[in-house]
Amino acid sequence: MEDLQLKINPEVSFVFDKYPESVRNQMLALRKLVIETAKESEGIHQLEETLKWGEPSYLTKIGSTLRMDWKAKSPDQYALYFKCTSRLVETFKIVFKNTFDFEGKRAIVFKLDSEIPTEELTYCIKAALTYHKVKHLPTLGI
Repeated sequence: MEDLQLKINPEVSFVFDKYPESVRNQMLALRKLVIETAKESEGIHQLEETLKWGEPSYLTKIGSTLRMDWKAKSPDQYALYFKCTSRLVETFKIVFKNTFDFEGKRAIVFKLDSEIPTEELTYCIKAALTYHKVKHLPTLGI
């Protein structure tokens, strides 16, 4: 597989540094999972890490924007956000209905003290990063 070109906006690291110690490791683990998934996904040659609405965001030429954040108003959780007009979260609800907690059509929410179901989440991340190639498939290739 071709090497992934990672384009990183240096301001993203400041956002990760500002997260409270209690959440920083989970956010960095989520970031690592996104990058590893992009590296292992066919058709992804470049991943851009940038800020959208002040949140770490990940973009590919063949995908839908993927964002992540922790918010002080909900200090015991953090989330992975998807474009709400896509079929991503509605499909994840069907395929992984008992695996994740969801926030409407836009997010998968994780509790700080819970382990992430990594294998299932990898499918969700890959579907987002390759969305324009899989959106015609009934379950987005999952």
